[in-house]
Amino acid sequence: MAVFKEFLKGLWKENPVLVLVLGMCPTLATTSNASSALGMGLATTFVLAGSNLVISLIRNIVPPQIRIPCYIVVIATFVTVVDFLMQAYAPAALYKSLGIFIPLIVVNCIVLGRAEAFASKNGMLLSSADGLGMGAGFTLALVAMGCAREFISAGALFQVKIITVWETAFTLVTQPPGGFMVLGCFLAFMNYLNMRKSGKSGATSYKPLDFDCRHCSICKIAGK
Repeated sequence: MAVFKEFLKGLWKENPVLVLVLGMCPTLATTSNASSALGMGLATTFVLAGSNLVISLIRNIVPPQIRIPCYIVVIATFVTVVDFLMQAYAPAALYKSLGIFIPLIVVNCIVLGRAEAFASKNGMLLSSADGLGMGAGFTLALVAMGCAREFISAGALFQVKIITVWETAFTLVTQPPGGFMVLGCFLAFMNYLNMRKSGKSGATSYKPLDFDCRHCSICKIAGK
């Protein structure tokens, strides 16, 4: 039950992108289409699960003074493995589109954050579940953004044309400004759902002293 709970928390309650707001660099850069988003998510999931497992195994033998360098070496090892695997077996277009963002998984704050905050304090089973859950949540968020941006841009999903009469691509959505706009919409929707849930559960929201009704709409969103 505890293992299942640790896995599920990364999908929604502690989603690394939509709740913790981590890994924004690959989130914005690799979600111009659904295929790149899926590839980045799966690569990060592999690194998360593998590094969490190994770090949980060595946590009691690594001196506290050098734990961060040791964790980075472990993470870099898994990143190197996934980089070689993708270079050998992934489609060339996918590997080229991800480019430098595969090696940059080493410094992804999600991976190092889970290693320091969870894997270094828990057993290998829970740590593996945490890594898989966070990776799955990261992948789902990236794929959702990638699908949204690709569909709005060209009426396609995973490079398959859904709306055949869509001839002129709306390229803004696939550019960096479009990534910020789509991410903002996703975060706003997530906050809306959380506030609705809090309102239905009877939670009370207290506004800051220097705020008045012109600055927010919490009461309207909560249905009060």
